[in-house]
Amino acid sequence: MTIGQDYLSDVMTKLARVRDTQAEEIAAAAKICADSIAGDGLVFTFGTGHGGFAALESFPRTGGVTGFRPIVESSIALMHHVLGDQGTAQYRFMHTQEGYGKAILRSHQLKDGDSIILFSHSGINAVILDMAVEFKERGLKVIAVTSVPHSSQVASRHSSGKRLYEVADVTVDTGIPLEDASQFIDGLEEPVGPTSTSIAVAVSHAINASTAAELVSRGITPMIMVNTNSNRTKFAHQQNDRNYAELWRRLRNREFSAPVVK
Repeated sequence: MTIGQDYLSDVMTKLARVRDTQAEEIAAAAKICADSIAGDGLVFTFGTGHGGFAALESFPRTGGVTGFRPIVESSIALMHHVLGDQGTAQYRFMHTQEGYGKAILRSHQLKDGDSIILFSHSGINAVILDMAVEFKERGLKVIAVTSVPHSSQVASRHSSGKRLYEVADVTVDTGIPLEDASQFIDGLEEPVGPTSTSIAVAVSHAINASTAAELVSRGITPMIMVNTNSNRTKFAHQQNDRNYAELWRRLRNREFSAPVVK
């Protein structure tokens, strides 16, 4: 096999493990999401760095359910600059700063019935834990997509002393090992081929699809995003505009609370 084939085989093995061991957790996560959407709330999704990719895949995305709401903070989501504006040094600093996660949430006008999916391979950094703790303190549900094998071997970087999987109501364990990168090449000391992002994105879609199925089982027809690059372009744009209008209605139907100023 080539290194590329080995890598893809490893991803398939890891996906099969999630399929075979995390079905109940994905179903439980979908019930939480369906509760939020059926109750006129939102399912927020968030991750820092590469965890943000899985959060972004929740909406707007072909086949995605209206009611998911990604939170994107460019200062801790964009690392491709490396140097200069929003560079790696800033990212390394910001995502470890306790209190920043709560500040982010103050801008999103949470209300009763909302929930959040937090994507974090390690599940130990301050911003992620800030958000998890804040949701729990408000009596709102937290879903974690994280690696328990990795997280359980490293210390929390939050004053709570908790890792994400220790705070969440439901944890979908990606099972990715501590090093993440999975392929070893003779003559190269460090492994290549990270797998955490591929698995997290797949889990994101699995939860989203399961949420749609859960809503249908309750007699509720979810509003679904439609692919515009097909033979139904006009219909797709019309349907997606209805989806966007529904999202705007849910956002508008919230009491404004000004951010806390100290």
